[in-house]
Amino acid sequence: MSIAFPKPDEAILSRRKDIIGGLGRIVAPEALIVSEDERRAFETDGLTAYRQMPLAVVLPSSTEEISAIMRFCQENGVKVVPRGAGTSLCGGAIPQADAIVLGVSKMNRVLDVDFQNRIARVETGITNLGISQAVAHEGFFYAPDPSSQLACTIAGNIAMNSGGAHCLKYGVTTNNLLGVTLVQIDGTVVQIGGEHLDSAGYDLLGLITGSEGQLGVVTEAVVRILRAAEGARPALFGFERVEDAGACTAAIIAAGIIPVALEYMDKPAIQICEAFAHAGYPLDVEAMLIVEVEGSDQEIDDMLRRIVAIAEPFRPKTIKVSQSEAESAAIWKGRKSAFGATGRVADYICMDGTIPTGQLPYVLRRIDEITKSYGLGVANVFHAGDGNLHPLVMFNINKPGEMEKAEAVGEEILKLCVEVGGCLTGEHGVGIEKRDLMTHQFSATDLAQQMRVRSVFDPLWLLNPAKVFPLEGRLAA
Repeated sequence: MSIAFPKPDEAILSRRKDIIGGLGRIVAPEALIVSEDERRAFETDGLTAYRQMPLAVVLPSSTEEISAIMRFCQENGVKVVPRGAGTSLCGGAIPQADAIVLGVSKMNRVLDVDFQNRIARVETGITNLGISQAVAHEGFFYAPDPSSQLACTIAGNIAMNSGGAHCLKYGVTTNNLLGVTLVQIDGTVVQIGGEHLDSAGYDLLGLITGSEGQLGVVTEAVVRILRAAEGARPALFGFERVEDAGACTAAIIAAGIIPVALEYMDKPAIQICEAFAHAGYPLDVEAMLIVEVEGSDQEIDDMLRRIVAIAEPFRPKTIKVSQSEAESAAIWKGRKSAFGATGRVADYICMDGTIPTGQLPYVLRRIDEITKSYGLGVANVFHAGDGNLHPLVMFNINKPGEMEKAEAVGEEILKLCVEVGGCLTGEHGVGIEKRDLMTHQFSATDLAQQMRVRSVFDPLWLLNPAKVFPLEGRLAA
């Protein structure tokens, strides 16, 4: 899988000084980054294997400034790459040489909270976790919880329709978003949705969510906040066979039980995370499930009893139910630290595909076979309850050819997801990473229709170009 950047527009590059001058008339000097050393901090995102220096970086402080920037860019044919915190794992925020990066990190305020109607209006530069912290004093929280929630912003969550460990019960971003303020490429500011559950007419909010910054820049969001449960408790189940863990997952879901989280870790992931977090994970098993339920003490005890009974036919070697808040925190510290902990022991590519839960045993076996056939390792840690896989394909970037092998493994895994009835992405997005695999999931007609919708919002394709759609298909559109 070779990822290419389009050739930059030399006319735009030759006008860089004038473009910077125009942007400087819109924002304060400290909000405009033009030196090479300072721009380098924005040349990549969470997909660090690829990087490109942007033309300039602008960090506005208001919707009005973003409107003026967008209008200027359209009038001058300048490409715009929207950016939240840059935690995208699919290259969604990687710029181009002839594009500016427009970051929303300065727009991080909570504008209003209505506890009675359970909503909060925020600027989209606020972190995911920041919303929960802002409403925790009244016993509320914001449900989506990506592993990067300490750093990732609501802007990026909306762009990629992010989820997290608790998405099985509470849903992903689209299930917790009620409205947005969107700045279009011509500078027009529109309100989509609002402070109510649903809006009349076309589902434009659903269209914006997951559009990866190609339809406009979201500057404000109205999100649902939820009353925190009385309590929650996780349990660990360790299995001697990967297939048993996958089958147990499917059995729990088939029984109609919806835990608040149902996470899977295989042996390499268990060992890596235990060495980092000291969470008390069993090291003598091939796979582990973290199953968390919530409610009153009686509800929690009842659900855990039912889940243990469902698991028993699959012969778990370890069953450990948390007995304290400290144990619960340790269990989740291990899971939430998986990506960072893996980075301590190897370079890796984190894949993101979704499959029907009934296909878990087969897909896990094939992932192991595919990875071994290339002589590489894999650590699997993912949201098993909704079939959202995150295989971490491990390699040594200092060994010639190993990165290319890892990319080939990733491509085969994503194609496998589609072949069993799933899709290329669950919550990371397409970006540049999966851009050239879109033809494996969608027909030429499907892609043409999607590109026509995109062109309605951005006829010149200035917003986050070279992402999502294959470059050849884009040129022919």
